[in-house]
Amino acid sequence: MSGVHYDSYTDARAHLKDLLDAAESGRVATIRRDASSVAVVDVGRLRDFLVSIVPSHAQVVAEGGGWSVFIPGLPVAADGTSFDDAITEMIDALREYAEDWHSELLNAENHRDNWGFVQLISLSDDEQLRQWLVGGAA
Repeated sequence: MSGVHYDSYTDARAHLKDLLDAAESGRVATIRRDASSVAVVDVGRLRDFLVSIVPSHAQVVAEGGGWSVFIPGLPVAADGTSFDDAITEMIDALREYAEDWHSELLNAENHRDNWGFVQLISLSDDEQLRQWLVGGAA
């Protein structure tokens, strides 16, 4: 069975079940609106793909009786009195960055390329982010 393609959102709305079924099964599912097209993708599949192409590269260092976590090249860092506290604080910092990105940074030249990173954060629960940060199975 091939993918599904709808030339308008009205047509897609009339076939919403087919659109969602295609996306859930991993088939291509697109909707055309004026001059642009969008894809409908299953969240789990998208998140798994993002994990495979957006490694965390998180650096965790012990310093001054506590722990610091940062991701080189990204404006996100956190500190904690223990390793676990630092990771928890980093998860909060990641969520805050994603929120800021959606509200004001998405068009900023030095942030717009962080789309995949922000999507990964937004599609992950806290435990998934913890595993992604520390290198466990995410």
